[in-house]
Amino acid sequence: MSHQPLVSADIAVIPQNPRKLSEEIDALIEAVREQPIPLRDLLVVMKGRAYTLLLIIISLPFCMPVPLPGLSTFFGAIIALIGIRLAMRMQPKLPEKMLSYTFSPKFLLRMLNSVRKVAKVLEVFLRPRLTWLVEWSLLSHLIGVMICVSGILLMLPLPVPFSNVLPALAIFCLSAALLERDGLFVIFGTIAFVATLIFFGGIFIGGAAAINAVREYFQNVPSGD
Repeated sequence: MSHQPLVSADIAVIPQNPRKLSEEIDALIEAVREQPIPLRDLLVVMKGRAYTLLLIIISLPFCMPVPLPGLSTFFGAIIALIGIRLAMRMQPKLPEKMLSYTFSPKFLLRMLNSVRKVAKVLEVFLRPRLTWLVEWSLLSHLIGVMICVSGILLMLPLPVPFSNVLPALAIFCLSAALLERDGLFVIFGTIAFVATLIFFGGIFIGGAAAINAVREYFQNVPSGD
């Protein structure tokens, strides 16, 4: 049986009066059917702010105790690709293979309902302010770079606490800043990004030191000959 798109693609235009984040998520929940849903269809439902909303929706669960086994690599790759395009001030787009990836209704509803609860709280804080930070050309490039790097770090399969939370938090804050033109969240996102770099730098430096210590230990162990 052929799959029918959730809505017609010709509505994928920037709305004049953007809906609240929770309202955007409600529209997605309403559109979910009892069949596998391609990422392509989700982007159509989200309309003009699709890629910014997508960044928020797929990063926020990693900031919460929502089980997403095996998805950090895939979602991180999506985030990194969107970040590259944003850094170059280009319209975001994804490869056809990614757009064809399908989600089960059960998984998608669970994830969207969790995200919606947080979105309702965040709407109290998100609003246009310090908009020059969002509109500043140089900083807009840097925001894309920070999102891209955070996506790459999210991809790493590290069994370390907070290795997903910190980059996801940076991605979420920066994406929310773009969505609502909120310069304060640019600041929050930048702080989270710097903390992410420090955290991963500590992991890599500590890992290298541990490897050197093990190598020196075995070099100093006398042979049995």
